[in-house]
Amino acid sequence: MAIAIRRAVKEDCPRLLELVQELALYEKAPQEVTVTLDHFIESGFGANPVWWAFVAEEDGLVQGFALYYVRYSTWKGQRMYLEDILVTEQARGKGLGKLLFDQLIAEAKERKFSGIVWQVLEWNEPAINFYKKYKADFDPEWINCSITIS
Repeated sequence: MAIAIRRAVKEDCPRLLELVQELALYEKAPQEVTVTLDHFIESGFGANPVWWAFVAEEDGLVQGFALYYVRYSTWKGQRMYLEDILVTEQARGKGLGKLLFDQLIAEAKERKFSGIVWQVLEWNEPAINFYKKYKADFDPEWINCSITIS
């Protein structure tokens, strides 16, 4: 079993969207994935990328990814926002998630971000337990808000 963590490249995008769909199924919201492959590619590899990602390969197949963008906090400065991290169900338990998360930490340090922030569903105990290993702070005070622009 050969495992490699590397930066995502444009050619990974179809596989990344497959994994995004797998994540949406796990989170019981498959209908919420509406991004097109063209938009996804342009957003990550166009003239002005807004996201970056690392992939975890096992024997040459992408089995996980971590996608982030830069968030600005008026209190803390530039921070990494971890949009999604996923390891496929069949590849879990092999340390790919830890390798991806450790790579994110290294990237945040290299880019001199003041921290990493993300969200986790309150019922996702495996993810919560994973983040607890990193001594993550969980903030129960904030309510998520969003609007859809159509």
